[in-house]
Amino acid sequence: MLQLSYVREHKNEIIDRLKIRNFDGEKVINEIVERDEVRRQSQTEADAQQAELNKMSKEIGAAFKSGDRQKAEKLKAKTGELKTSTKELFERVSKAERQINNLLLSIPNVPNAQVPAGKSDEDNEVIEEFGQKPELTTDAKPHWDLAKEYDIIDFERGVKVTGAGFPIYTGKGARLQRALISFFLDEAERAGYKEIVPPLLVNESTGIATGQLPDKEGQMYHVQEEDLYLIPTAEVPITNIYRDELLKKEDLPVKMCGYTPCFRREAGSYGKDVRGLNRLHQFDKVEIVQITRPEDSNTTLNNMVEYVKSLLAKLELNYRTLRLCGGDLGFTAALTFDLEVYSAAQKRWLEVSSISNFETYQANRLKCRFKDENNKTRLVHTLNGSALAFPRILAALIENNQTEKGIKIPAALVPYTGFEYITK
Repeated sequence: MLQLSYVREHKNEIIDRLKIRNFDGEKVINEIVERDEVRRQSQTEADAQQAELNKMSKEIGAAFKSGDRQKAEKLKAKTGELKTSTKELFERVSKAERQINNLLLSIPNVPNAQVPAGKSDEDNEVIEEFGQKPELTTDAKPHWDLAKEYDIIDFERGVKVTGAGFPIYTGKGARLQRALISFFLDEAERAGYKEIVPPLLVNESTGIATGQLPDKEGQMYHVQEEDLYLIPTAEVPITNIYRDELLKKEDLPVKMCGYTPCFRREAGSYGKDVRGLNRLHQFDKVEIVQITRPEDSNTTLNNMVEYVKSLLAKLELNYRTLRLCGGDLGFTAALTFDLEVYSAAQKRWLEVSSISNFETYQANRLKCRFKDENNKTRLVHTLNGSALAFPRILAALIENNQTEKGIKIPAALVPYTGFEYITK
């Protein structure tokens, strides 16, 4: 959420920068400023009247003490009217604050200066490509066929048990999934991330704090009886660990990682690249989260991107790095880099990681602050990234490594799987 003081002082700049997102913020920004004027004026009047009430209370006490009952009663009558007026002013302040907060929640983050203009993912900026695209034989199969042939993923029974988008991993497929979990967590620990095992359900306040609510309410599974939400990513509970906390400068950066299943309804995405592992309702992911000083966050973002790239290189996957344009930028992100791997059998790029700097947007909702070297209280910057999301990684590994002998396991994973090939 944007800071009210920032909106008030940089109104026109915010309106212009939000246009990079193709978001017309002029009406809502102007409304916030107008309601803030009402709030501030009402607060000033209410404070003045409260001070007058305090003064009159002392005068009433003094009048009673001196025996001037007539004066005391007159003053009491005046205070009755003043109390009613003061109460109405404070109610006006509270109403304006609620309205302003709701309006602020509706505004996406302001794009970082590095974000290119664009309307959709077709306008994302390809920064680099690593490695060569795998060359497969003409009879190469997509992962959904290989999964059935090698009995490693059962899509049909997953539909029977739950529904579409809930695959069952079996045998060496399950073992490979477990190997990826251990590999990614071990790599994160070596990179200095503290492992967290968070809850898989969160309350509404937690969803609001990291920006999933109210923006992505329709994408989250909701348990109505307890009013809890299944997490769409470990970013949500892990970042919220530091909600409403004041950190010391020596505590920063905070580096955390966590493996969790993730749950997404993917409403509106049916028919769009949904076959096999491409788009699921339940999937596994290791997430990395950092909380930093504002002056360090751009460097931190670049370091996180380099770290995720190193994982893909160790998995021997061809990948490319993209800087997201304004039209494809997530609601809460100021700057995002996506990493995509090439799926040789499908002949298309698959997104496997999204690494974002939210700057102060999440921190303002979280009320997560720190004391700087001048003992000034400031908002932190928050960042997160997939390191990595499993389904499309698994799809690329299966497709790109299909051989006559079987599906070859990358050398980095062999110590975790205990086998070099998946065979029939």
